[in-house]
Amino acid sequence: MLRIHFTPRDLARVTVATTPAPLWEVLLSLHMLQQSDGRLIFEDWRRHVRATVAADQMRLFKYRPVSPWTRELAQGNRASLQKLGRAIRTYHNAAIAPYWKSIGTHVSADHAHRGEALARHGVDRLLSSLHPRVRWVAPVLQVLDLNDRDLYLDGRGIELQPSAFCWQVPTKLRDPELKPILVYPIQHAPGILRQASMEATSSNDPLCSLLGSTRAAALEAAVTGCTTTELARHCKISPAAASHQATVLRGAGLITTRRAGASVRHEITQLGIWLHSGYGSGRTRPARTRITA
Repeated sequence: MLRIHFTPRDLARVTVATTPAPLWEVLLSLHMLQQSDGRLIFEDWRRHVRATVAADQMRLFKYRPVSPWTRELAQGNRASLQKLGRAIRTYHNAAIAPYWKSIGTHVSADHAHRGEALARHGVDRLLSSLHPRVRWVAPVLQVLDLNDRDLYLDGRGIELQPSAFCWQVPTKLRDPELKPILVYPIQHAPGILRQASMEATSSNDPLCSLLGSTRAAALEAAVTGCTTTELARHCKISPAAASHQATVLRGAGLITTRRAGASVRHEITQLGIWLHSGYGSGRTRPARTRITA
């Protein structure tokens, strides 16, 4: 297991990324492309990528013996770096870019969920609820499935990076010259990978049909968290109407509302994330909720 040792200064420098990291998603998606795990989540995506990217352009993810090109790459040869950049760009355009909006939505929702845990209960709750395979035994964060070693943060803090393609087990970046990063999976459910070209419009979106277009837009705004004023602006309605929409969504258990200085902040709940994705949790079925105007 990996044991990450915190000092009081490190606890004050824990951050959670607000957006997905493109290169992490590229790297981790390449791993998922080689596997068959998570069929309900990734199989449609795998079919799309394999049909879009030519086989000879997917060599980036295959293990190959050391070659002259990889030696040049390790030496920082400019032509080799450019070749690698073109390969990554080609892969990203096919495998990541069409799904970026969907990935960003769910990573933002995870950030809002973590932010609520931190705001309400402090860093202990944030670290102890990070992932089933991560244990917080203060002042040590134990990552159960990684190689046995100790990592001392020594006041650098740590960045927590939610990822759509990180699967089952968190991973890390350990560089003495950079702030440590722990990448962890968002809660996966079918529907987290939707192509932008397939995003439904308001006229045929099942969520709009269920909630109405204004309330669906209000739920969308709550994914990243918003004030009532921001909610009104996003939905193009008055503040009073926005407050009413928030009240209905909160009563249905789809958002929470908390005081943030002189205003209030609305954030999506896990139930709201499942509904926004168009699917259930895949575990226990949530209680039935009827939404009325």
